[in-house]
Amino acid sequence: MQFQKTPGWLDWYANPSKPRFTVPVGSVDAHCHVFGPGAEFPFAPERKYTPCDASKQQLFALRDHLGFARNVIVQATCHGADNRALMDALRHANGMARGVATVKRSVTDRELQKLHNAGVRAVRFNFVRRLVEFTPKDELLEVAGRISKLGWHVVIYFEAVDLPELWDFFTALPTTVVVDHMGRPDVSKPMDGPEFELFVKFMREHDNVWSKVSCPERLSLSGPPALAGERNAYRDVVPFARRIVETFPQRVLWGTDWPHPNLKDHMPDDGLLVDFIPHIATTAELQHKLLVENPMRLYWPEQA
Repeated sequence: MQFQKTPGWLDWYANPSKPRFTVPVGSVDAHCHVFGPGAEFPFAPERKYTPCDASKQQLFALRDHLGFARNVIVQATCHGADNRALMDALRHANGMARGVATVKRSVTDRELQKLHNAGVRAVRFNFVRRLVEFTPKDELLEVAGRISKLGWHVVIYFEAVDLPELWDFFTALPTTVVVDHMGRPDVSKPMDGPEFELFVKFMREHDNVWSKVSCPERLSLSGPPALAGERNAYRDVVPFARRIVETFPQRVLWGTDWPHPNLKDHMPDDGLLVDFIPHIATTAELQHKLLVENPMRLYWPEQA
């Protein structure tokens, strides 16, 4: 089947640089995706965008190039609740990848077990309106209750301005809760302003809440690397991410977000994204927690 990529959206960066920062042995890229390929794994009819193809082979090649050992592959919204591309990637990862799926209320226990056997350890709830239609909260709570019996957790994707509205629902979830990209803070606002302070409070008051300190390329207002000074890029995001890493060192994760869906202004060099890490995790101990200890404890607890 042929798919036409959404006009204006960029392909992923084909020749990433080699990072200057060497990640610790056993590091995990804890947020990345596979897209199709569409001819093999068609995109969902209800999708709000059509990406370029980004295969498991290309993901694993990037993993090796950047120096990582493992991946956590997150179901992309362009595939909806059809997790076949995700499961195929997990099966070919030789135990070195885990997955975050999207499921509906109608999913059977047998289907959940099949996902578990393939390596899925979480479901993702997306609250970004431009990407998906909101699923009713009672349905999501039912799904969360069912997957908790498998020892899975919930990954939530939302934008900072929506946290007050979603607070009660998030705090009712019966699992560990992992927030994508720090809840997408507005980095033009003060780090100690009321919006980001609410997110810090959310993590401080609920010790089941984790955060990914990922996607500076989505959050930054300083422009693409060529404008910001190459390896000094995305520095306006650093204080926000560093605060989360230093305040909650046992509950943070990091990922590339490859192949960076929905970007229109620039496509990041994944080598530069890796070089962002020592600016937010400034000691070897913090780096090891962020990249090895925490993701292993969450996704490979039997090996942690």
